[in-house]
Amino acid sequence: MQISFDAPRCYALVPCAGSGRRAGPGGPKQYRPLAGRPVVAHTLDALAAVRGLSATLVVLAPDDDRFEAELPGFEAGGRGWVARCGGDSRAASVSAGLQVLRERGVQPHDWVLVHDAARCLLRPSAVERLIAACADDEVGGLLALPVADTLKQAEGEHVAATVDRRAKWAAQTPQMFRLGLLQAALAGADASVTDESSAVERLGHRPRLVPGDLDNLKLTWPADFELAERLLASCERHR
Repeated sequence: MQISFDAPRCYALVPCAGSGRRAGPGGPKQYRPLAGRPVVAHTLDALAAVRGLSATLVVLAPDDDRFEAELPGFEAGGRGWVARCGGDSRAASVSAGLQVLRERGVQPHDWVLVHDAARCLLRPSAVERLIAACADDEVGGLLALPVADTLKQAEGEHVAATVDRRAKWAAQTPQMFRLGLLQAALAGADASVTDESSAVERLGHRPRLVPGDLDNLKLTWPADFELAERLLASCERHR
């Protein structure tokens, strides 16, 4: 008897439960206005344009009372899902979101692409490039960029050493792993796990590095919002 398995599907998971304290005053950065819309609206528009994504789950803080007002109609059509199960850390929010995906019927062998809500300049073509590169990979992978700048190790406000930048990459998102592997990797994750790849690496795996885009930056500091405004304005002018 031949046993058949359904082809793995791809789902996006967007942890969106942070307070955004480093971004300065103004409330959670995912709701800051950017080119007339909340940051997370740009992020979710990019994911909605990705061919091959079955659905996107947004993980909110339990007391979030802004999402539906800021993004009316996100859940219309069945490809946008919301869960108010965010935790105190990124790993906790992603873990809770993975459990919600399981409850919605997502299988352990299906792919989950975890993406930062604050990476709102994401290009759908980059996500499709990641999916194509990792579809046949045993582990999965992530968007990343080779480090071009000279790296300095700091000691207080002074340079302690220059760090060899060869073979160094700056991690981006999405990061794409199978649901079952990612759940196991995040079980018991501590503060040293700053992204999904680092959790998977701790199990002894070697995720694939897929070249990303320079403008897929994470809005973290106040100046990042000014840069994102200029980049979005430039995109609008060239459409």
